[in-house]
Amino acid sequence: MTSTAGGIIDAHHHVWDLSVRDQDWITGPELAPIRRDFTLDDLAPDARAAGVEATVLVQTVTVAEETPEFLALAARSDLVAGVVGWTDLTRPDVAETLAALRQLPGGEHLVGIRHQVQGEPDPEWLLRPDVRRGLAAVADAGLVYDLVVLPHQLPACTKAAADNPELTFVLDHLGKPPIASGELDPWRSQVRALAERSNTVCKLSGMVTEADRATWTVETLRPYADTVLDAFGPRRVMFGSDWPVSTLAATYRQVVDAAVELVGGTDEDVFAGTARRVYLSRVGGSSSRT
Repeated sequence: MTSTAGGIIDAHHHVWDLSVRDQDWITGPELAPIRRDFTLDDLAPDARAAGVEATVLVQTVTVAEETPEFLALAARSDLVAGVVGWTDLTRPDVAETLAALRQLPGGEHLVGIRHQVQGEPDPEWLLRPDVRRGLAAVADAGLVYDLVVLPHQLPACTKAAADNPELTFVLDHLGKPPIASGELDPWRSQVRALAERSNTVCKLSGMVTEADRATWTVETLRPYADTVLDAFGPRRVMFGSDWPVSTLAATYRQVVDAAVELVGGTDEDVFAGTARRVYLSRVGGSSSRT
């Protein structure tokens, strides 16, 4: 594996301030440790110590006000290079909304859109006509679309990618495989089918919290990491920390070190090149097909 020429790009992390907005998904005793504020000031020392030179900040809630806040944060930050925001894809004016976001302070940092598809009861939500219209608007805006889904929703992701070949789809957290149980199929066959679409990319992220959070090891993660690395290839895989959700199971440095061990070194593509091509090439309004 070749090493990164510069620093690492962390392609997936979050921040939140509970005094600004509740994170209503942080409920129950298992998530209690992250029911507090997490800011860029909290992240920066750990990220810099791990060799991270830039990050992509990803939406957390389906609230329209969050994306402008994240864009403004990126404009003030020397760490956040890109923002994956949220907008309602089902609205008929989604194209105008995306254009308006680009005009806001920090709007040039908007690189993608995401929706919590994992919470949609319809396993084929991505294939609804109104959603398909919204996905087309995302593509027309030169943005990418992040997929946060559960394994049973992967077939719809594959169909959406086939129906929208001009749009780059980024699979977050490997599609949340059942690492804690050790099961591979049907997730493995489904993620391989998605990878057959050339306009798809996968994030090597979120694994430690899908595993048994108290007992995970690199070896328990390896079958899942190997599956996506083999299916997508390094040029279509990118590292993401999923901080601060990842702190439920590991420190920031432990997440980075586990990814390095799984990949077999700080591969230029996985740890920087893929994120640069897929996300950061769009900063300022440019676009790049994957």
